[in-house]
Amino acid sequence: MDAKLKYKSKKIKIVFFDIDDTLRVKETGYIPDSIKTVFKQLKEKGILTGIASGRGIFGVVPELKALQPDFFVTLNGSYIEDKAGKVIAQTPIARNVVETYIAWTKEIGIDFGLVGSHQAALSTRTPLINEAIDIVYPDLPVQPDFYQDYNVYQMWTFEDIGDSLQLPKDLGEHLRLVRWHPHSSDVVLTNGSKASGVAKVVEYLGLKPENVMAFGDELNDLELFDYAGISVAMGISHEKIKAKADFVTKTVEEDGIFYALEELGMVEKELHFPQVTIEKTEGPKATIKTNHGDLKIQLFPEQAPKTVANFIALSKDGYYDGVIFHRIIKDFMIQGGDPTGTGMGGESIYGEKFEDEFSPELYNIRGALSMANAGPNTNGSQFFIVQNSKIPYAQKELERGGWPAPIAEIYASKGGTPHLDRRHTVFGQLLDEASYQVLDKIAAVETGAMDKPLEDVVIETIKVED
Repeated sequence: MDAKLKYKSKKIKIVFFDIDDTLRVKETGYIPDSIKTVFKQLKEKGILTGIASGRGIFGVVPELKALQPDFFVTLNGSYIEDKAGKVIAQTPIARNVVETYIAWTKEIGIDFGLVGSHQAALSTRTPLINEAIDIVYPDLPVQPDFYQDYNVYQMWTFEDIGDSLQLPKDLGEHLRLVRWHPHSSDVVLTNGSKASGVAKVVEYLGLKPENVMAFGDELNDLELFDYAGISVAMGISHEKIKAKADFVTKTVEEDGIFYALEELGMVEKELHFPQVTIEKTEGPKATIKTNHGDLKIQLFPEQAPKTVANFIALSKDGYYDGVIFHRIIKDFMIQGGDPTGTGMGGESIYGEKFEDEFSPELYNIRGALSMANAGPNTNGSQFFIVQNSKIPYAQKELERGGWPAPIAEIYASKGGTPHLDRRHTVFGQLLDEASYQVLDKIAAVETGAMDKPLEDVVIETIKVED
């Protein structure tokens, strides 16, 4: 992320989002959970949110309305409401222009649609119209004289002519075409656009264009991208949009909006601490069977994917069968995983030492399964389980040191080795009280030189439940 763009993001006071293929996937309706996080965190930071769409308000799906955007710039800027339903601005198309447009469609033999502030209608129904419009507005009525009862803010063409379709000169003085579908264009006022609508909100709020960020993906976002202080194109965007954008992010399915805002420092990933709610955590589990009892462990592939994959593969291959815990220090940890039994050996499935995976969601609390290493990014096959039950720190001291409150509470009440955090990769956690009893039993064995047990503590095998 460009440092200049990060600096500009500090001036953002309102963020506008397109809907289709920006907030949600048009074809499937999929909206990632991260969108809720985005709206929640922006609100907490005092940053306003808005919808800027070619859709009418009646086309904003309930899931997006539930996010409570502060403003709805709809119908390409021609109708604007705030979240309370107050009309901020509206620019209907003159009745005589609508009638002239309808006459032109009949003259050249194409179909049309008419869009009001809160409803729309079609001139007819055909398979071509159904294919274009139903995914956005299902079940629109056929009502070619809709304009006689309602103000019209936008119109549609329905045809298979494509970009070669041009309005006649008399209509071109009032209207322009914005292609949004292979078989349809929005017909909007010549000076109407998402940008003009957003500008009215900005004026209403007493802000400046530099205070605006816009997310979009299609040609009807071009003017808004020129207007906004920061413009972000989705990964699936039209090439002209990508070329104009300040930043091109990922797709909806890849949490593109969250990714861009996180890169800009405007939102943060919501952390979940699986060790705190270990009984509810799902995913692969392992049982280290020793000659002193079983150690049942929950693994964390989401936070440490490469480390967990290594441990599982080695376990299933029998790599750890018969290997001893070669280093045991009471009130600290038990260490094993080296087939040479010396603490100097062991290889990963990758054929070489592999990198650390430090997750802000995992810590070396009592019972944590962690990778042993010889320095940064030197992981192989060796691991240890934290056994220490007491540390000389209070919860508040740990919180002041930067540890999250739920983790600081566990460290203070149950123990662990916080000094190993960000030095050793945590990738698992003991699951039950019986396992802790076995851990303490092993930690209590008599040891000699190099903290090696006088009598071998043996890993008989490791069973994995995927």
